[in-house]
Amino acid sequence: MRPGIYAVSSPQEGQQLSALGHQLFFEPALSASGKQSCASCHSPEHAYGPPDSRSVQFGGIDGKQMGSRAVPSLRYLQTVPPFSEHFRDNDGNDSEDAGPTGGFTWDGRAASTHEQARIPLLAANEMANDSSDQVIRQLQASASANAFMAVFGKDIFQRPAQAFDKLVLALEVFQQNPADFYPYSSKYDDWLRGKAELSHQELRGLQVFNSPDKGNCAACHLSERQSDGAFPAFSDFGLIALGVPRNPQLALNHQPEYHDLGLCGPLRQDMRKAEYCGLFRTPSLRNVATRKVFFHNGVLHDLRQVLEFYASRDTQPEKWYPVASNGQPVMFDDLPTVYHGNINREAPFGGKKGAPPALNAQEISDLLAFLGTLTDADAHPARNGQ
Repeated sequence: MRPGIYAVSSPQEGQQLSALGHQLFFEPALSASGKQSCASCHSPEHAYGPPDSRSVQFGGIDGKQMGSRAVPSLRYLQTVPPFSEHFRDNDGNDSEDAGPTGGFTWDGRAASTHEQARIPLLAANEMANDSSDQVIRQLQASASANAFMAVFGKDIFQRPAQAFDKLVLALEVFQQNPADFYPYSSKYDDWLRGKAELSHQELRGLQVFNSPDKGNCAACHLSERQSDGAFPAFSDFGLIALGVPRNPQLALNHQPEYHDLGLCGPLRQDMRKAEYCGLFRTPSLRNVATRKVFFHNGVLHDLRQVLEFYASRDTQPEKWYPVASNGQPVMFDDLPTVYHGNINREAPFGGKKGAPPALNAQEISDLLAFLGTLTDADAHPARNGQ
C-alpha cells in the first residue's frame, strides 16, 4: 500500500469509516456558509467532478467567491504516487527519470487523499472555515454528529484537533471505495475484458490516440494495461506545461500581474524553481467526454475544441491567443515570457505557423469517439451554463 493511504484494521472498520465518509461528503455543515458540501463541486453523478460548465466553482462564506482553478474529478486517483521531483516508475532503479510526478491537486502539493481533503475545508474561496476548530464546532451541531460519535466515541468532540483528523480520515477512506471512485465500468474496460467490441471509428481513434506522430496522447495518458494487469488510469500523473490560453473569466486574472504558475506557485510554495513554472499535473482522461470544463484554468468548454487546441496551438496560434496591435498572436499569454522554455512541444504540438494542423477533422472525430468509450456506466454529462 502506498505511503499516505490509510490501511483499515478490519473490513468492518473500513465499512464503518467509508459509510461515515460518504455521509460527511454530502454534509453542508462542514462549510462556513452551511450550504456547500464536498459533493457540491465533486458531483457523484458527474464522476465526482464539476456538475456544470463553469470554469471554476464558487464558494466562500457567502457562496459568491470565485475559485482559482477548475475542479478535477476525484475518480481514478488510487494509483497516484506521492509527489517526486525525479519519478522513476520501477521503484527507484535506473529507469528513465520522468521528472516531477504525482501528488494530489493540480500542483501535486498534497501527498495523499488525507492531505487533499483538508484543503477545501479551510480554503477561503471554497468551504471557507477559518480554522479546524470551526469545522468541528459546525460538525458537532450538525445532523451528522451522532454518526460521527458512533464511530469515534461520544467524547470525540472534546478533542477538536483529533476530531478534525478523524473527519479527514473518514473522507479519505470513503475515497478508497472502488464502487464510487474506481469502478472501471466503461466500454473500454469491457473491451479490455473481452466483453465488448469497439466500433471501427473508436478503433481508429484509439490508433490516433496511441500513435507517437499523431495524437501522441498515450505518452502522458497511458492507455494499456500495466505489467501487473491493472487497468490504465489514462494518466501518468506527471506535471507538464501546455501553455493554455489565459482565462479572462477568472477574477484573479483581472490583475495583469497575477499568474497561476502551478508547481512553482502561488498555491504551492516549496518548489519555486524557474524550470517548474507553468507545470500542472496531468489529469485522467476517464470520463473526459462528460466534462464541460478543461485545463487547470477552465478556459475551454468543449472537448472537440480541446483536441483542436492540441492539434493547432503552434500552427494556428491566432485561433487561441490574443492578437497584438502588430498583428502577431501573443502566444502562451498566461505564462511570463521567461518561462516559455518550459512549454511542451512534443507531438501533436509543434509545426510552423501556417502549416496544416497535426490532426485533421476526421482524426479529431475519431479521437472523440474513442474518448467516449472511457465514460463509466453511471457518469452523466455535465450541464451547460450556470
